[in-house]
Amino acid sequence: MRVLFLNPPFMSRHGKFSREQRSPAVTKSGTFYYPMWLCYAAGLLEKHGFEVRVIDAPAKRMSVEDALSALKDFAPELIVVDTSTPSIYADADVALRIKGLTGGFIVLVGTHPSALPEQTLKINDCVDAVARKEYEYTVLELASLMEKGATGREALSKIDGLSFRQGDEIFHNRDRQFLDDVDSLPFVSESYRRHLDYRDYFYAHSRHPIVTLITGRGCPHRCVYCLYPQTFNGHRLRYRSIKNVVDEIEYCYRNFPDLKEIMFEDDTLTVNKKRATEFAHEILKRGLKFKWSANSRADVDLETMKILKKAGARLFCVGIESGEQSILDSMKKNLKVERIKQFFMDARQAGILIHGCFLVGNPGETGETLKTTLDFALELNPDTAQFFPIMVYPGTSAYDWAKQNKYLVTEDFQEWLSPEGLHNCVLSRPGLSNRELVAFCDEARKKFYMRPSFIARKFIQGLSNPQELKRLSKGAFTLSKHLLKLTPALRKGCDP
Repeated sequence: MRVLFLNPPFMSRHGKFSREQRSPAVTKSGTFYYPMWLCYAAGLLEKHGFEVRVIDAPAKRMSVEDALSALKDFAPELIVVDTSTPSIYADADVALRIKGLTGGFIVLVGTHPSALPEQTLKINDCVDAVARKEYEYTVLELASLMEKGATGREALSKIDGLSFRQGDEIFHNRDRQFLDDVDSLPFVSESYRRHLDYRDYFYAHSRHPIVTLITGRGCPHRCVYCLYPQTFNGHRLRYRSIKNVVDEIEYCYRNFPDLKEIMFEDDTLTVNKKRATEFAHEILKRGLKFKWSANSRADVDLETMKILKKAGARLFCVGIESGEQSILDSMKKNLKVERIKQFFMDARQAGILIHGCFLVGNPGETGETLKTTLDFALELNPDTAQFFPIMVYPGTSAYDWAKQNKYLVTEDFQEWLSPEGLHNCVLSRPGLSNRELVAFCDEARKKFYMRPSFIARKFIQGLSNPQELKRLSKGAFTLSKHLLKLTPALRKGCDP
C-alpha cells in the first residue's frame, strides 16, 4: 500500500515556512526545520513494508499545484498531512485538493490537531482523521487496517490516539500511551537520506549543512508557553539508549559527506547531567570528531559543559526569556536570574557559544520589565539572540490564560502570521498592547545586533574560522533586510 507523508505548501512566495518549529513561521533569520516527526513515521512504515513517499513542499518552495503534480503519479491511498496553528485552514484546503485528486484517506497530524481534534475535523469533511500527539504507531496501525480493507467504525475505534469521522459523526479514541522504547524506531536520518535534500535545512545559529536528531522525548519542566511538551510529547522523559544515538551520529557522517554540524532538538538535552556525561564519554570513546549544538536550559554546571565541549559541543540554544525574576516565576520557568548569569560565565569558560532566546509579554510584563530584559540581554551578550512576543497556541497554559482574560485580539488562526508569513503578535492587554510588544522586539533586535562591539566580534569570529564566516554571512544577509528596514510603530509582525 502507498502512503504519502506531506509537509504541505504554504507561504511559498515569501520564503520557507518552517512548520515544525515551536513557533511556526517564515523566519527573518532564514531558519528552516526538518519535518522530523513526519520522517520518523515514514521510516517506521517503510520498516513494515509499506511503499512510502515524503514530500516537503516548503523546502523546495513548491506551490499547491507543484505538490499535486509531484504526488499524482504516486497515487497514495493514505495521506498524512502535517499542520500548524497558523496554516491549519490552508493545510485543510490542500487536503481537500488531494482528496479530489486521489480519493485517499486523509489524516492530519501535528500540535494543532492534537490540541483541537474536533475543531480540526470540522474544518471540512475531506479530513478523515486526526492522529493525536506522537503518531508513528497510530499511523502504522491505521495503514495496517487499511491494507486489510478495514476502515469501518469498529476497526478504527481500536486505534489509540485516533480521532476520526464516520459520516456526520466524529469519534475520539482514547489517548495512545507515549512510546517508551524509542530505540524501536528506525533512524530518522535514514528517512532524511531517502526522501529529502539535507542542504535545504538551515539553522541561523549553526553551521550548514546540518542534520537534526533527538536523543529523547518529553520535558519535565512546566513553562506555560512551551508548545511541544503540552500538546505533543508530554512531560515524561523517554530516552534513546546512548549507543543508539551515537550509532546514528556515525550513520550521518557516513552518509552525508559534507555535513558540518548536528543539532539535537530535544526540548532539553542537558536536563540529566549523568546521561549528558555518558553521552559525551561515548562520543570520546569512539574517537568521533564533529561539532554539534543542542537545546539547553541555563542551569548546566561548568563540569558538565567542559566534558560536553570536549565531545564536540559548539553551541547551546537557551531560553532566557526575561531578566526580571517575577516574570520568570509567572511563566513557571523554575530558574533564577543569578543562575542564568552564572551559566553564561561558565559557558564562556567552557568555550560553548550561546544562542539566547528572549520572550516578552508574559503574565506580569510591564514597560519596565521589558527594559530590564533588554538590559539583561546586553549584559549577558550571547553569541546570537532572538526577541519575540509570546506566541500562544491552543493546548498551552499561555493560550488558556490569554483567552480567559480576553487578551487575544483575534481568534482567527490565520492572523497568527503577518501577510509576509512572519510571526504576528495577537496578544494585547491593558498597559501593554501587541503593537508595543512588536515595537520593543524590533528595537531590541536592532540594539543588540547593531552594536559596534557586536559587529567587531562577529567580524573577528568569521575571520578566524571559514565555517563560522559562512554561517554568519548567510544569517547576517537574511536578518539585515529586517534590521535595516524602517519599521512603522504600528506594524504587526515580529519574529526571531
